[in-house]
Amino acid sequence: MAPQERSAPRRRNPRGQGQLLKAQLVDAAAKLLATLDQPETLTLRQVAREVGVAPASIYGHFPDLGALVQHVLRLRYEELARLMDETARPAPDPLSDLVARCAAYVRWGVGRPGHYRTLFGGRMPDDLVPGSAHGGGAEPLEAVVVSLAAVTGAEATAERQWQAGLLLWTALHGLVSLYNDHGNMPWPPLDDLIIDLLSLHTARPAAEIAPLLPPRGDDDPASAGTPSPASGL
Repeated sequence: MAPQERSAPRRRNPRGQGQLLKAQLVDAAAKLLATLDQPETLTLRQVAREVGVAPASIYGHFPDLGALVQHVLRLRYEELARLMDETARPAPDPLSDLVARCAAYVRWGVGRPGHYRTLFGGRMPDDLVPGSAHGGGAEPLEAVVVSLAAVTGAEATAERQWQAGLLLWTALHGLVSLYNDHGNMPWPPLDDLIIDLLSLHTARPAAEIAPLLPPRGDDDPASAGTPSPASGL
C-alpha cells in the first residue's frame, strides 16, 4: 500500500465506547458503498482501513461483511421512509400528501446518488445481500400505494391500487436513476419533471400539482435544474 493510501492511526476509544466504534464502522461502510466504482467488491479490510482499526475489531460488532452491509441498508431505508413521512406530515389533503412523498423520494435520490445506488443499484451479490435485506423498502413503497389510492379513488380493487402504486414508484425510480446516471443530458428542472410525472399518474393538471411541491430545505443537495456531477454521497 502506498504511504498516502494509509489511514491515519486511530486513537483507541475509551472504555465503554464500543458503540462509537460500531457507528464509525457503519459510517465507513456506507461511505465506501456509496463511492466505490464497484461496491460489490467491498471487503471488511477496506472498512477497517477507512476507520483505522484492525479487521478483527469489526467482529465484535458484526459477524461478517453481509451483516454490516445489511445494517447499512436498513439505516438508509429508515432514513428515506422517515424523510418521506416527515415531508408529508403537514399535508392537508391526499394530493398534497402524495406530492410531498414523491418529491421527497426523488430529491433524496438525486441529492444522494451514492446512497440511492446502494439501495436500488442491484450491484451486491445475493450471497452477501439476500433479497430479504431489502425488506425495508416495502415501507416507502406501501406509503406511495396508499397515498395514490387516496387521490385516484379507493373504489379500485386492492390489486389495482397496488399495481398503480408500483407503476408510480417505477416511474420515480426511473427518473432518479436516469437523472443520476446521465447528468450531461439537457434535463428540465427536476421539480418540473416531478410535477409532470405526478400529473400523468393522478390525471390531475400540472397547474394543480405545482403549488403543492414542498419547499426545499436549506441543506437539500438536489439541484432544481440540470444536475451537476454527483459526489456519490
